Amino acid sequence: MTRILELELSHFRSHKRTRLSLDGRPVALAGPNGAGKTNLLEAVSLLSPGRGLRRAAPEDLPRRPESIGWKISALLDTPEGPRQVETFAPAGGGARSVRIDGKAAPQTQLGALAPMLWLTPSMDGLWTGAASERRRFVDRAALGFDPAHAERSLTYEKAMRERNRLLRDQLRDAAWFDALESRMALSGAAIARARVETVARLNGAQPEGGPFPTAALALEGACERRFTALRDADGLAPDEAERETAAALRTALARGRARDLAAGRTLDGPHRSDLTAVFAAKGVEARLCSTGEQKALLISVTLANARAVARQRATPPLLLLDEVAAHLDEGRRAALFDALTELGAQAWMTGADRALFAGLGARAQLFETVERDGVATVSPAA
Repeated sequence: MTRILELELSHFRSHKRTRLSLDGRPVALAGPNGAGKTNLLEAVSLLSPGRGLRRAAPEDLPRRPESIGWKISALLDTPEGPRQVETFAPAGGGARSVRIDGKAAPQTQLGALAPMLWLTPSMDGLWTGAASERRRFVDRAALGFDPAHAERSLTYEKAMRERNRLLRDQLRDAAWFDALESRMALSGAAIARARVETVARLNGAQPEGGPFPTAALALEGACERRFTALRDADGLAPDEAERETAAALRTALARGRARDLAAGRTLDGPHRSDLTAVFAAKGVEARLCSTGEQKALLISVTLANARAVARQRATPPLLLLDEVAAHLDEGRRAALFDALTELGAQAWMTGADRALFAGLGARAQLFETVERDGVATVSPAA
């Protein structure tokens, strides 16, 4: 099991200095709005690759008014043994650094150390919002199964930005385009494969007839469709289907240069794909469901993701659930708590009222958060 045993925040958001000692059970944080609960969850989310659950700019993370730089330290209990993780940034909002067991490490290594998933209020509009948010959701899910997904995504994004710059500047250097398109094709095909395999795992990990509705997930995108057709209809092995998908994407990018020059951006690739969902029992697209149904579908997919990661990596992920319990009736809240207990995951939950977590009883550690004179304080509940 992967779990946090000790956590320390220094000059992070509203937390001047916060220390928590934990025993591996789920963690419930209760307190009024503005007390620093979500800030603490955001700190935990930065123990994974990327910009955290808020996708905040670096300059927004240091505590004000000091702005002397911030640091997050954690002792992790992992299947490979205890690991000490630190992530920090200097004053002025510089790029954050990572140390694992006292040695500098790339952010991508965090994904291999501690799989992590989160669900926040800003994600409530996932099924009706922009396709970019759904791509980010499925890519975060893929990262839980394969930490290398972070590196291939960075490779693709960097190459695409460089290609888009050539397009905007109306440059026509064929050799330069060839080099960038080759990198995009290889990483783009790997991204498409990871997404297809991830969606299959999510669909397979949702139990029929459970307390949360089943979401039938599917991908819309040329790369994902091609990989699936080559693997399933043509019977190619996954590695061969990925190579063929890369070759097709490279051809499409080369043939589309004139069109892309006119548009000033790249119009082919997995950055154009989308994730769709259907409320399986009703046959209704998630985007057309009620707000409550959309929330229940999102919880169902998140729990399925956690189950699938636990099966594939032999350890459940850390789960960050911001204000999730407050939007559930008593029955579904109890079902959520039971599902988390069955998973054995260390879930971090927030809510304004400690009564929301009464159903957890001794299955969780309860902390209260308050804000005094601009400083967040976290202490075990009495």
